Amino acid sequence: MNKKRKSTAGEPVTRLCDLAVGETARVMVLHNTGPIRRRLLDLGLVPEAPVCCVGRSPGGDPAAYRIRGAVIAIRDEDAGLVTVRRELP
Repeated sequence: MNKKRKSTAGEPVTRLCDLAVGETARVMVLHNTGPIRRRLLDLGLVPEAPVCCVGRSPGGDPAAYRIRGAVIAIRDEDAGLVTVRRELP
């Protein structure tokens, strides 16, 4: 699924998959359902948890995020259903 995304740089509320490498945000809401929601919650992707995009694969998907000290790769399909609030520099 290769959908084009609008640039959201500078907007305080966005999707997790729209974070640039090196950008930090706080989780607001998980819109995921089923086992993937449970897995993301188990990994620490809970409301108000800080998350930082630390890299992307050469193809751009998945991206690696630092969540509570661990680096986790999450597909854009799943990260697109997580709403985050960008941290101000």
